[in-house]
Amino acid sequence: MPGHRLPVCRSLFRAHVTLKHIAMRPASSAAPEPEVVLARTGCAGVALLNRPRVLNALNISMIRHILPQLKKWEEDPATSMVIIKGAGEKAFCAGGDIRAVMEAGKRGDSLAKDFFREEYILNHAIGTFKKPYVALIDGITMGGGVGLSVHGHFRVATERTVFAMPETAIGLFPDVGGGYFLPRLPGRLGLFLALTGFRLKGRDVQHAGIATHFTEAARLPSLEQELVSLSSPSLQDVARLLDRYHQECRLDETKKFVLAEHREKIDRLFLADSMEGIVANLERDGGEWATQQLQMLKRMSPTSMKLALRQLSEGGRLSLAEVLTMEYRITQGCMRGHDFYEGVRSVLIDKDQKPVWQPSRLEDVSDQDLDSYFKSLGPSDLQL
Repeated sequence: MPGHRLPVCRSLFRAHVTLKHIAMRPASSAAPEPEVVLARTGCAGVALLNRPRVLNALNISMIRHILPQLKKWEEDPATSMVIIKGAGEKAFCAGGDIRAVMEAGKRGDSLAKDFFREEYILNHAIGTFKKPYVALIDGITMGGGVGLSVHGHFRVATERTVFAMPETAIGLFPDVGGGYFLPRLPGRLGLFLALTGFRLKGRDVQHAGIATHFTEAARLPSLEQELVSLSSPSLQDVARLLDRYHQECRLDETKKFVLAEHREKIDRLFLADSMEGIVANLERDGGEWATQQLQMLKRMSPTSMKLALRQLSEGGRLSLAEVLTMEYRITQGCMRGHDFYEGVRSVLIDKDQKPVWQPSRLEDVSDQDLDSYFKSLGPSDLQL
């Protein structure tokens, strides 16, 4: 990736392609492959996300298989670590089953509550897992795939890794604990990624602090074999092995971080208490890069951007459990609102790439509107 943003139209097209894949359904089969394969190999419990035709998109059935097995592995003395990976070469996990959630929300079906609730419980279980948790994030890792990986101890990226949180383009916000890990990235980098949906590739995912290690995709089989062959490994044992693979990797080792030349601008221009302030900063700068970011932001849901800014502002002071509770409240506000359904319509159904946001201007999204998304749901709040 060159050291500047992709042209806006090209970037949005790529986001559309990714979200289109996430929404696809596999064809029915007399003997369907299991959507997730869970097995003990050597010292490790291995979870394989097994929907390569739809970029291993996460659905509620997969969540309901992974969570109880994760808890069993955590208590099993013969299981020393967990490894999670995706089938195929294109994706670790490109996100959640957005279209199913949208359809459920329109019908008033419980899936619009259950999916987020159970997904966040799984995210929390990963974030509090007592044994080494290694995510091999080879290929597209977005949305729900980020939630399955970023809260664990180790994330190993490859040259095929593509990370992004593109939710503001479809009327959502960077959830799955995005309010926890994004504000803890250096400077305002996390907020920049949350608002723009910028795509990081390969070593840049590790340079940004999202992946902990980087190695060639071709070496993943040998890395996994060495991991499962360890004898009762500690976190330090796993870290030493991953460190070795990382240090031995020469691929792109001299390549400069894609956002290196823009880090000062990101930290300065995205430092504001309001979205209107960020927009004003970009307008005052007036340079080519700032103008490109401004054009991108103008295509996103105004409500989603304001939600994301407040989510990250508050999340930087909260625990993971507190962030997930907050994010669950926001999801249910989105299910009651307009922009999520309009964003999915525009990107996945009609594919016209012309969402009509309500409100359509940042200044028309009031603090009172935002407050309603963050209010307690009482007995319906997420319980962790």
